[in-house]
Amino acid sequence: MNYNPLSPAVQNDPYPYYAELRNKAPVAWIEPMQAWAVSRYSDVDFILRNPRLFSSGLWNEAASGDLVAVPEAPGLLSMDPPDHTRMRKLANKGFTPRLIRAMEPRVQAITQGLLKTLRSQAEVDLVPTLSVPLPIIVIAEMLGIELARQADFKRWSDSLVQSLNHPTDEVVRTEIQRNIGELRSYLEQIIQKRRTEPGEDLITAFVQAEEERQTLTSIEILGLTVLLLAAGNETTTNLIGNAVLALLAHPEELAKVRADRTSISALVEEVLRYDSPVQVVYRQATQDIELAGGKVPAGATVLALLGAANRDERKFPDPDRFEVARNPSDHVGFGYGIHYCLGAPLARLSGRVALDALLFDCPPFTQVRGQVPRIAAFLVRGPQTLPLRFAA
Repeated sequence: MNYNPLSPAVQNDPYPYYAELRNKAPVAWIEPMQAWAVSRYSDVDFILRNPRLFSSGLWNEAASGDLVAVPEAPGLLSMDPPDHTRMRKLANKGFTPRLIRAMEPRVQAITQGLLKTLRSQAEVDLVPTLSVPLPIIVIAEMLGIELARQADFKRWSDSLVQSLNHPTDEVVRTEIQRNIGELRSYLEQIIQKRRTEPGEDLITAFVQAEEERQTLTSIEILGLTVLLLAAGNETTTNLIGNAVLALLAHPEELAKVRADRTSISALVEEVLRYDSPVQVVYRQATQDIELAGGKVPAGATVLALLGAANRDERKFPDPDRFEVARNPSDHVGFGYGIHYCLGAPLARLSGRVALDALLFDCPPFTQVRGQVPRIAAFLVRGPQTLPLRFAA
């Protein structure tokens, strides 16, 4: 097989490789990763639904190696029941639907403020202007981070995401470790402060969360906060960028969305299927397991290819077609089961608000150049830059 997720060609466009995997080797040994890649929807769905058979315990080590912000405690992504069940219940108390709904006016205000730059210039790079700063500001405000430190949060978040691609350059690794150290130190101070000076923010909610006389420890709160910063920012940023790229590549779909403002939510769901911001999750087989596409041996590292599952023709008719009216409710863009993305409601809200404002409150736009560079990573997918030209 030609699939090597570390290859620039694969990272630029993994979908032809996914199709080859699904059709020729749906459970394939990937030598560079020392892991089994699982690509069909039914198999990926089975993996996500069965944490007893497919453990998340190696996520920290597999995803980040030694570049982990909180190595002394497993994060939510790398926990299995019953520890995961306890922590997820406590985390949910600080991340309620009511809290997310209450954020919408503020997300709209932040979006409108960022769009002032777009409206004042004929040509703008969408990534640094809107899709990167929006989730950074939203999550920083939710956590109670002062405005003056939001530039630091961007730098720290970049390093967290950069660590996911197994960097080998020692200069890069040293910078990542320094930035992660700064982030950890800052968050530890904030968490300690919230214990004596509570505020109206997410860290305070985590500090005060209680379930059956159990609370989150400071280390657990630190891990949750780092997870939200890294996963939340990257997911929303890439959702916005991937949506705009898909619309520009399918002008007939762009026209349909512009003709029906209520279709923005359906647009978000189709983008999550068609070009998932998160492409891969790690698992480890706890025993020899027979999948529809083949066998996975006990102890093996498994790459559950979310991006491949979302393009499986066995599940989605004409899967390589971008079709907003499809409005898929059963994609795995945010995972599934006990590890379903904690920040999914916030990512949906931020993506919906940003795309609505971009399409209906700004002049029509076109892409400045035909090919845009993609992020050099295999776990996440989105544009590095996205220059747009707006009509006068």
